[in-house]
Amino acid sequence: MKKRHRIQFPHQDVRELRQDEVYFYLLDGDEKEKIRLHDYERIYEIPGLYEQVVYERLKCQSPTTVSEVLRSAVAQSDQRLSELRVLDLGAGNGIVGEELKKHGVSRLVGVDIVPEAQVATERDRPDVYDMFYVMDFCNLADDERTELSSWSPDCLISVAALGFGDVPAKAFLEAFNMIGEEGWVAFNIKETFFNRSIDWGFSQLIRELIFSEYLDLYQLQRYRHRLSIEGEPLYYFALGGKKKADVPPSFVDSLEMAAN
Repeated sequence: MKKRHRIQFPHQDVRELRQDEVYFYLLDGDEKEKIRLHDYERIYEIPGLYEQVVYERLKCQSPTTVSEVLRSAVAQSDQRLSELRVLDLGAGNGIVGEELKKHGVSRLVGVDIVPEAQVATERDRPDVYDMFYVMDFCNLADDERTELSSWSPDCLISVAALGFGDVPAKAFLEAFNMIGEEGWVAFNIKETFFNRSIDWGFSQLIRELIFSEYLDLYQLQRYRHRLSIEGEPLYYFALGGKKKADVPPSFVDSLEMAAN
């Protein structure tokens, strides 16, 4: 039986905090540890804590929703999801991989920049991935790129990792260009990132990419990502589509932005 953790959300209003600055308290006897919701290194060290906070208390639906959007997008073609070789970018502790396995995906490679994510996945979901790598997609070495390419990925999925610095735009483009042409792509972003008044890096890149010649959008779904600490719904968009071509450096340069 998994250990149940004593968790306490802050009593004061935290609406002024950015989504990646929100925190909770982990209680252990008389000790009280403050942990940011995006402090993955610490959360992954504690078995079951991430699941209890994010999925049980905050009702996160993103792994299920984005996986289903990917399945629905692929179903519009003559391919099958089970036939794809999937690269899971920002794989965390393997929850997305677990969802993909339910859809019959047989070839699955996870990547995360956080070493604790790999340790947690091997501890909690040891049979989900064919291989799990700890790599920085903003600074891939040639041998790392060769190793990943040897899996011949033709599908990229990234869930709840984009737009808050967890996976920078440069890393996302590196992964996007790694999958083959006519490969599939599925990810999610906060709904406000579609607001044209937000003109920083990742938001601008994604808006332009989904209407570009490099990606055909098959599926777009607005849904409740999870609840906030205050119990209010946070809405995201899940996107599923087909890659048409690699994104060249000139595309990013044309946006007059830094891809990070």
